[in-house]
Amino acid sequence: MKNIGISIYPAKSTFEKDRDYLNLASKYGFTRVFMSLLEIEGDTKEVVEKFKQVIEYAASVGIETVLDINPNLFGQLGVSYTDLSFFKQLGAGVIRLDLGFTGAEEATMTENSEKLKIEVNMSGGTNYIDNLMSHRPNRDYLTASHNFYPQLYSGLSQEHFEKTTAKFNQYRLHTAVFVTAENGDLGPWPVQQGLCTLEDHRHLTIHTQATHYKLMDSINDLLIGNAYATEEELKDLAQAYLGAYPQFKMDFLEDTTDLEKRVILEEVHSYRGDTSAYMIRSSMTRIHYKNEDFPAHQTGPIKKGDILICNNDFGQYKGETQIALKEMKNDGTRNIVGRVKKEALFLLDYLALSANFKFSE
Repeated sequence: MKNIGISIYPAKSTFEKDRDYLNLASKYGFTRVFMSLLEIEGDTKEVVEKFKQVIEYAASVGIETVLDINPNLFGQLGVSYTDLSFFKQLGAGVIRLDLGFTGAEEATMTENSEKLKIEVNMSGGTNYIDNLMSHRPNRDYLTASHNFYPQLYSGLSQEHFEKTTAKFNQYRLHTAVFVTAENGDLGPWPVQQGLCTLEDHRHLTIHTQATHYKLMDSINDLLIGNAYATEEELKDLAQAYLGAYPQFKMDFLEDTTDLEKRVILEEVHSYRGDTSAYMIRSSMTRIHYKNEDFPAHQTGPIKKGDILICNNDFGQYKGETQIALKEMKNDGTRNIVGRVKKEALFLLDYLALSANFKFSE
């Protein structure tokens, strides 16, 4: 099951602002909220009450709280890993251990009587999870999530992400990852330049980040690491990640016809399994539109990301939709009707054979 979530930081905000954000997120199907309680500054009781108020409100609109803590906080709060009732009283549903124990303690925590889920950190790249699993935790109450990285250039590489994620997936654990909102400026630390897991995502739109994770299909939940995403960003994330099909954002060329726009936007396209190195072929459109007229136009040289429709001069292929994966010569039989947005070009490499997909402007 896939879920989407937001992050809020009650110690640095107001209840009213967080309440409004939770309401907006709930409207678009968000069901998780991440809160950071790594350290408590000032009056402990006052801070705890502030968190409790927000957590209880989140629950009232159907959003479960993931509370990020570290072992040092246990001592500050007078809490033991064998008794998690404090966090249950706060209203949290998941306790995320930013820093783990030895593995034995985490396994014990998954047997807590309060039925709290214990979430561990996926990003370390060590044998931590192998050790933890050797202590036979209750898998029903063990989840995992990657870190986010406030510092520019410090996020995970694609290679490291795939390696560490695969290690956790072999244990069939529910997993999560962070994306960053372009307009978010609030996080747990004074310095932040986006709050994403993958470094390559730092300057991408939230739609492209979410589509990348949807295409990789190796993570369950997506959470926005920084606050506050705009309503448009919340909507884009929900559409990109929870929608039935991955969507490629694109732009039409100026002279593209209304019929060609209809072919591109209204069809559910399918990547033919007999793949070519040069293009993604969506052949059903040539059947659906076999009686339509596709005069030749915009038949210049083709480059990666160009969206093509075969025109009247292409015989039985008339009406077929294609996406160029490489530069190609154009003999006049292919109309260039649009282009995948530049930042999303890399997503074409993640589309699986025979997968369905859509386009959106």
